[in-house]
Amino acid sequence: MLMPKRVKHRKQFRGTMRGKANRGNTIAYGEYGIVAAEPCWIKSNQIEAARVAMTRYVRRGGQVWIKIFPDKPVTAQPAETRMGKGKGSPEYWVAVVKPGRVMFEIGGVSEELAKEALRLATHKLPCKCRIVSKEDLEGGDK
Repeated sequence: MLMPKRVKHRKQFRGTMRGKANRGNTIAYGEYGIVAAEPCWIKSNQIEAARVAMTRYVRRGGQVWIKIFPDKPVTAQPAETRMGKGKGSPEYWVAVVKPGRVMFEIGGVSEELAKEALRLATHKLPCKCRIVSKEDLEGGDK
């Protein structure tokens, strides 16, 4: 699973996910990508499941880039614990994703192979996603 090696603070506030992604919203490395259509938290194991689905489908062909990193700790209290007694301990790590963020990219494979691999990966993710090509995003931004 992905997680930071070290962090400055063990626990973080939950924060808000208002607005659109103003960075990481273009395809930088590959030809096709997955773009988030709604805000969400993506756990490290969901990122890993999507990566495995893509790499298995393309069978060592092409290259996959992960453009998000889970650097936010999410805490939880143990089950059947009474209210109070402070904040729980960190349970898992999430990547905060806003709409428009490119989460995964794929390159070096044919269009139909790339789109099917990305479609399989979107089923592993908790938010609505769009599959886009580099031309789609370049035409939409300008």
